Amino acid sequence: MDVMDAIKTRKSVRAYLAQPIEDEKLDAVLEAARLAPSAANLQEWRFVIVREPETRKKLAAVAGGQAFVAEAPVVIVACAEKGGEFMRWGKPCYPTDVAIALDHLSLAAVDQGLGSCWIGLFDDKKVKEVLRIPDEIRVEALMLLGYPADPSINAKNRLPLDRIVKYEHW
Repeated sequence: MDVMDAIKTRKSVRAYLAQPIEDEKLDAVLEAARLAPSAANLQEWRFVIVREPETRKKLAAVAGGQAFVAEAPVVIVACAEKGGEFMRWGKPCYPTDVAIALDHLSLAAVDQGLGSCWIGLFDDKKVKEVLRIPDEIRVEALMLLGYPADPSINAKNRLPLDRIVKYEHW
């Protein structure tokens, strides 16, 4: 599958088959995240892989009670081991770097026949408690991973380019 096919095919999956993900496929998507670029090559991302059903239920509870979080066979908790590095304009590096790594991961998931869903609604303090994540580590997102219950591809409702792109000035 080429990159544009993965981009066109990728969708947020909220219903998963109760089928475990093979280690080789999980390793492939994690490798895609590992290879992502980062500011000053800091590579501040860290990932906690959660497969245990009881722990996934606890994560679902602290993710706004979204039950489908527990249904995904894998929950990847994306964290940042922030080193206090900032971009020249004052923005911390780690949120952007973790987002790029997760984007690589989600596209690699499509290539492996997997679905994913980026979860931004969660109580980071409670996630840290559930997973015993140290205080100095920042929890940035949860990424669900699994085989989609409905593998059909739905057309994406996206604005046309002429509505979102300006050339040379606004």
